[in-house]
Amino acid sequence: MTTGLVYALIGAGLAAGLAGIGSAIGVALGGKAAAGVISEKPELFGRVLILQALPGTQGIYGFLVAILIMAKIGMIGGSPLPLTDAQGLGLFAASLPIALGGLVSAIYQGKMAAAAITMTAKKPTMSARGMTMTAIVETYAILALLVSVLMYVAVAV
Repeated sequence: MTTGLVYALIGAGLAAGLAGIGSAIGVALGGKAAAGVISEKPELFGRVLILQALPGTQGIYGFLVAILIMAKIGMIGGSPLPLTDAQGLGLFAASLPIALGGLVSAIYQGKMAAAAITMTAKKPTMSARGMTMTAIVETYAILALLVSVLMYVAVAV
């Protein structure tokens, strides 16, 4: 296995792992708030479930970048390519925006989701506004995904 291939695999692992950790934390923050609301107002389950689920998208974005990297280097299909160090480091670098952006944005989106869930508990008619405020945090995860994909495309293998 070449050093370049190792760099690329570490990048793929970080993209999926860190973004996934952020999503797990974010969804748990929302779920904790949702559990309290549902115990007193079970009719709000659908509204708070949507809010709780929103921070989970960053993990999906990280997973997508990891799959793209693994497909590009031949790990999916069983024929890994002998990458140069520069190619491996290029793919490693491409993983960082979504790995780090996904980690942080998912946690903060979870905090916003928890606040929106509390708002929904007090005024159920405000749930759409809470979803909008929570979704705004998503913008930064999407930007991180876009940068990762643009960097990924720029690495010739």
